[in-house]
Amino acid sequence: MEFTVPPEYEGKLLREFLRAAPFLSGGILTELKKTEGGITVNGEHRTVRYVLHAGDVVRLDLRDTERTDAEPVDIPVDILYEDDDMIAVNKPSGMPTHTSHNHHYDTLSNALAYYFRHKNFVFRAVNRLDNPTSGVVLVAKNRPAAYMLADQFYKKQTEKTYFAVCHGIPAQKTGIINKNIRREAESVIIRTVCGEDEGRVCVTEYERMKTGSYCGEPLCLMRLTPRTGRTHQLRLHMSYIGLPILGDGLYGDGFDAGLGRLALHAASLTITRLSDGQRITVSAPAPKEFDGLFL
Repeated sequence: MEFTVPPEYEGKLLREFLRAAPFLSGGILTELKKTEGGITVNGEHRTVRYVLHAGDVVRLDLRDTERTDAEPVDIPVDILYEDDDMIAVNKPSGMPTHTSHNHHYDTLSNALAYYFRHKNFVFRAVNRLDNPTSGVVLVAKNRPAAYMLADQFYKKQTEKTYFAVCHGIPAQKTGIINKNIRREAESVIIRTVCGEDEGRVCVTEYERMKTGSYCGEPLCLMRLTPRTGRTHQLRLHMSYIGLPILGDGLYGDGFDAGLGRLALHAASLTITRLSDGQRITVSAPAPKEFDGLFL
């Protein structure tokens, strides 16, 4: 990436100019300083103590030289969007995002390692979905993009919507669940609803979309909008109001209406595109098996 130094940085240190770049985390800057040719000014290597002049051309070599640790595996991937900075895919239910002790060859990281097998690619998922949840997963294609996209999530500049099929029907078409969540004592996985003076603030908006039944059991297709991003937030909140998501054996009774999966799907993600600052929405259509329950 190349930048022309503007007049306001005349006489200032290169360090000041680089620190003003929104995509340069401390870690990236440290790596650049250690990399031969990582930082040059007018084609010559310079330290961050170099005194700048207006019109200087600063070049940063941000190319990945390493490759992802995940084994490339020829697994089909449903690409929803791709540009020079990021790629968004529709992750199927049952596919882990990252490799782990029990999953070395069946993850999204394996699939994308194969998709980018002819490039230096490092798997950097910006958001993460649980194994049984399907839908939009955003992956950064380079280090600066990973930093800037993660910053959007941290600053709550993104918008997410989910579809869920729930066991039961809400009395109101729309509603807001505002209940704090904390980790269950002595558990690294299970969360629980708690009082306002403990845990973390957790807010979910819901909208009733369709209603139906399965073997006499009431069902409802819901659009869920998390205003916070807590672990298991949607699953726990829906169970709390008596509408557990189908197939949820952790916070519900496991009833799945024959789906054979957790009926939770990340339907859309709205972010700011890095190349031009435009807001874009990446969408993954609701799984056909969801609609099949409401024919």
